Amino acid sequence: SLNHNRDVDHIHGNGINTLQIWPGLHSGILSGGSNGVIMIYDLENNSKKPQYTCKAICTVGPVGIYIKFSIETVQWYPHDTGLFVSSSFDKTMKVWDTETLKPAEEFQFDGNVYCHHMSHIARKHTLLFSVLAVGTKDPKVQLCDLKSGWRIHILQGDTDSRNRVWDVKRASGSLFTLDQHNGDKSKASSEAVNTPHNGRVNGLLLLTTGTDDRMRLWNSATGENTLVNYGNESRKGLKFTISRGCSPEFVFVPCGSSVAVYGLHSGDLITMLRGHYNNEDCCEFHPDYQVIFLVLIIFWDYCVLRNIFENFLGLKKNN
Repeated sequence: SLNHNRDVDHIHGNGINTLQIWPGLHSGILSGGSNGVIMIYDLENNSKKPQYTCKAICTVGPVGIYIKFSIETVQWYPHDTGLFVSSSFDKTMKVWDTETLKPAEEFQFDGNVYCHHMSHIARKHTLLFSVLAVGTKDPKVQLCDLKSGWRIHILQGDTDSRNRVWDVKRASGSLFTLDQHNGDKSKASSEAVNTPHNGRVNGLLLLTTGTDDRMRLWNSATGENTLVNYGNESRKGLKFTISRGCSPEFVFVPCGSSVAVYGLHSGDLITMLRGHYNNEDCCEFHPDYQVIFLVLIIFWDYCVLRNIFENFLGLKKNN
């Protein structure tokens, strides 16, 4: 069941495409909508009452002021919560000042921007500390430096359904390609031996989704497919999340109007979280509250999830 003691202000008038919890303190959450609106919510229960609603702190928008099209990705700047970054179908990526709620920097691209990402573990005074990787309609991945405002490097991709692993500090080609068949040519045509998916790929390096409706888990050191079978629940453009601090770990994957919960290493379908009437596009796991944020933002109580997980693990041990 849902957590009925916690709720979030329903401000977005349209669908929500992306969420990210404030890193470090985990006290706020960014959301980006299909109508170009960005919201920041306060997740703290300042009232100390059992029932409370997370209030919207501020809004960027509406459509036509700074953002003209759907927001595809939002991310806090990992090293300074006074900044956050958004990318949009208006062919821009913007760096926002949380004090003024105005763009501090803007990068223009030739095509729609589908996603961007910045390392949260990069150390200060290193190259990656201020670098963002940006994925657009163009198959090339572009690296943008927030300090200089320049595009400093291009990672040459392709439309061949492959996932490539890069060392962004080197100008040479990719380190290796993820291979769904692990080099077994008998399971694939000669033209597709190294393809991780049968469709175009979007997602992460270690856990990926593709338009072949598959989710795959990879060995990041070798590029080998671990052959974990999650079934056929994924679809293009969804944003899944992984638990942190759980044993074992779980994957939460939007699936229609529900969220499928899988064992990360086993691929077993543990349960389906149901609380929406329309399609889910993204979800986010809160490591402190141990709750799941779904779109439109809904809390799933960790006590309920824990009981589900413990019952599942008990059944696994008995079998």
